[in-house]
Amino acid sequence: MARIHKGDRVVVLTGKDKGKRGSVLRMLRDGGVVVEGVNRVKKHVKPNPARNVPGGIVEKEMPIHVSNLALLDPAANRGARVGYKILDDGRKVRVFKSSGEMIDA
Repeated sequence: MARIHKGDRVVVLTGKDKGKRGSVLRMLRDGGVVVEGVNRVKKHVKPNPARNVPGGIVEKEMPIHVSNLALLDPAANRGARVGYKILDDGRKVRVFKSSGEMIDA
């Protein structure tokens, strides 16, 4: 079970976008995470009439490593570490280490 999932609100801990917040758009197999509005780069795109893609310079989000992110704790309004807890019914849920509050209900 991953500590950060698609759709989670995260905060960037290090790098050029330190302090920025956004939601996770995609999780990659190599530990990369694409976060909305974070690590944006300008990419030169060649036109492709078959796919109806115009050429030019587009701005897009690139992956950032999962170790550079922390899950956003809405109660404290800052990044927090995540741990696991097994409930009485056998389910494994994520919890914030600082407050003990459950993330997955």
